[in-house]
Amino acid sequence: MPKQRGDLFLLKVDTSGSGAFATVAGLRSTGLNARLKPVETTNKDSGGQRELLDGAGIQAFTLTGAGVFDSGDAHEAVRSLFLGRTRRDWRITRGDGSSLTAPCLVTALDFAGDYDGEETFSITLESAGSVSFA
Repeated sequence: MPKQRGDLFLLKVDTSGSGAFATVAGLRSTGLNARLKPVETTNKDSGGQRELLDGAGIQAFTLTGAGVFDSGDAHEAVRSLFLGRTRRDWRITRGDGSSLTAPCLVTALDFAGDYDGEETFSITLESAGSVSFA
């Protein structure tokens, strides 16, 4: 797989529910964590080895981002989604044009700032429905 630029790995949100995605602020870092909680089917006949059920389990995705808000609009949109406990479609796009889209809830929103620097933020999103890859 060829190397890709990190600045093309973007976190986007459909702020209005209309299907139009906007990049969330000036992100410095973006991340995606995919995991599966498997279904264990181990029994007396398993010979002392754990067995997992093929095709079963709960998939979950965590999307993260950190950076600097570019405008009050982005700040307000993300804050409103968090305070309203509102599920919206979020998208991570990669430099090769592929993307992951899923309804998510904002589960963490942190703000920080130094007296001689910019205000920064970090966000954590948890998938809350079907995930699609394109």
